[in-house]
Amino acid sequence: MKFRRSASGLGEWLQSRTGFRGARHALLDEQLPPGTGWFFTLGSVLLALLGVQLLTGAFLTLYYAPTPDHAYDSIRFIVSTAPGRIVHGLHHYGSSFIVVAIVLHMLRVVAFGSYKPPREATWLSGLALFGLVLAFSLTGYLLPWDQRAYWATVVTINVAKLTPLAGELAAGVLRGGDSIGALTLTRWYAVHVIFLPALLILLVVLHVVLMRRHGISGPVRSRPGPMTPFYPWQAARDTAVVAVVLATMAAFAWNGAPPLEGRADPTDATYVPRPEWYFLGLFQLLKYFPGKWEVVGGMVVPGLAAAFLILLPWLDRGPERNPRKRPAVLLAVAIGMAGVVTLTTLGWRDSPRNREATAWTLREIGGRTLVQQTGCARCHSEEGLADSLEALTSSRGTEWLAGHVADPEMIAPGLREPPARRDEREVAAIVAYVHRLARQPYPAIPRETEVAGAIFARFCVGCHTIDADGGKDGPDLSAIGSKRDQDTLRRIITHPTSVNPDAEMPAFGKRLTPAELDAISRYLAARR
Repeated sequence: MKFRRSASGLGEWLQSRTGFRGARHALLDEQLPPGTGWFFTLGSVLLALLGVQLLTGAFLTLYYAPTPDHAYDSIRFIVSTAPGRIVHGLHHYGSSFIVVAIVLHMLRVVAFGSYKPPREATWLSGLALFGLVLAFSLTGYLLPWDQRAYWATVVTINVAKLTPLAGELAAGVLRGGDSIGALTLTRWYAVHVIFLPALLILLVVLHVVLMRRHGISGPVRSRPGPMTPFYPWQAARDTAVVAVVLATMAAFAWNGAPPLEGRADPTDATYVPRPEWYFLGLFQLLKYFPGKWEVVGGMVVPGLAAAFLILLPWLDRGPERNPRKRPAVLLAVAIGMAGVVTLTTLGWRDSPRNREATAWTLREIGGRTLVQQTGCARCHSEEGLADSLEALTSSRGTEWLAGHVADPEMIAPGLREPPARRDEREVAAIVAYVHRLARQPYPAIPRETEVAGAIFARFCVGCHTIDADGGKDGPDLSAIGSKRDQDTLRRIITHPTSVNPDAEMPAFGKRLTPAELDAISRYLAARR
């Protein structure tokens, strides 16, 4: 009894100082049209997802370093711990969930005619929020500073160059200099964590205020009966859908976001950039308008689509909200969505694929074998005198690592008997292995594949490519097994001119043992 009186007194004191009961009433007692149901839960889903993005983004900023020298390593550090990996995963997948939710929300608004008077401003503020979400995605994509982030940003800036009359100016503003570098990363980071969140909060508040001012549109067909409060039934529906969506996103994020690719390399002209899935439609559209027609795919078509959405409340001015009585609008939207889905699917299927981020290249596998042969783990381990192999790239730069592998005496003279000096290809393979090991544990790989990897790293990688890794002078061996059987491949490796008299490839019959010849020929024959 005494506790109840104390709680009541505290409640009265808070009410007199803050008026919280009025805020609670405004939040929970909003009057809804009869028949409001599950279709009207998407707004709450979006609000929850945006909140998760802001919260996880705030945690990530505590450990992220927005410089080209440290951005990549700071992301690797974040995902090296289970909590960091989950937070990063939530932030990564949250962007996709938001795009899906906002598109579904807009389709519901179109189908129900909820953009009609007096809700035109509410519709426009929603479109602005959609554009802001896409801006978040574009600016955030660069921040990991890996290959995928760097080269996708190159494409983004090239699209910005298509802006009529101001293309170079737009590209210069996005770059922050003559090329993509430190100024670009700092600028995009500042926009991503300062300016866009501020605009997001303002637009969300505006959208909610406008929605409350005019109320939700309710079902297409008016139903008899009194208005019903938001709490408890609609609040329960919203809570249930939000819980399902967040649980699904958490399941995706449990193992973290997709692994980082290699550190950004502006000199790697062989990398094929691929944007996030929700930009693949535009990516594919640009392929159909090459050269001077790029502006059509990059600006005109998206501009016409945006203009249609902006003008929709005035193009469809009648009071009728029933979808069956508005066939022209719904047909136009259906055609547009079919085009987006088709282009996205074609972009997913047609874009040349880089090696999967989780797959180890043959060079990296070969680097593992070379490390074992060299005995690096005797010192570079948890119990050894030096940093473990997994920690080397965070504590030492790539240049130091390559120099140490090539000539240990140069870095630590007299510490131990140095191993045999490694040539440039072997050094590159060991460095590639150490970089990969820092991001992902070494998987279970057949011993014969490891032998083939060492051979490829030592003798083949300079001229031949496997899974987009290697040289360009010789044939791509990624699917060589579909053209040559093992016996033919062994003869080519042993004595190339026995198969092709004009072959320029050196013979390896005396440089490889019979077991090594079996391993590399069998491996290549299995690649189809």
